[in-house]
Amino acid sequence: MASALIKSRINSALHGGAFKRNFSSSAYHDEAREAAKWEKNTYVGIVTCAILTIFNLSKGHPHYEEPPASPYPYLHIRNKEFPWGNSDT
Repeated sequence: MASALIKSRINSALHGGAFKRNFSSSAYHDEAREAAKWEKNTYVGIVTCAILTIFNLSKGHPHYEEPPASPYPYLHIRNKEFPWGNSDT
């Protein structure tokens, strides 16, 4: 029994033992892993937005016919001349 206890003490001393602080070490690695995950997500999001932007800008847009020049003649009533000349040209 004593030899088993001595073996376990030697084993724990060789592999970090009681003086190893797992909680701070693992928290650091978890934070680093989380930061790396969000960095990858950011890059994927940037690429996705760029692709969607290029796709939307490459599509054509509708061209409508020009409206008639004067559908309502009463809108172009001029009671006096403009000081800078005729505006109908």
